[in-house]
Amino acid sequence: MAVVPKSLQGVLWSVKTSSLDTLRDAPYIINQLLSYGSWNNLKWLFKTYPKNEIRKHFRENPIKIYTPSAFNFSKNVLLDLGDVNLPPECYVKTLPRRINK
Repeated sequence: MAVVPKSLQGVLWSVKTSSLDTLRDAPYIINQLLSYGSWNNLKWLFKTYPKNEIRKHFRENPIKIYTPSAFNFSKNVLLDLGDVNLPPECYVKTLPRRINK
């Protein structure tokens, strides 16, 4: 298990980095860093997790915290998921949630 550096506390603001577990908290860590992280934060992310694991958590554990541009950049550029249909309303915080009846 990799240690989450204190330098990420500003991006992982809702939990103390000392209490994060990179395996247990992977969906939170990955989504927060993809949405709010700097270039150095993203370098740590891709050194800590294999790209296929980041892609898996992004697809299977969406969190509604992204701006439209952060969602598109993460999906299409960082993760190369341009051909995968992911509903933006599950990721983008300014879009209404989809309610299925």
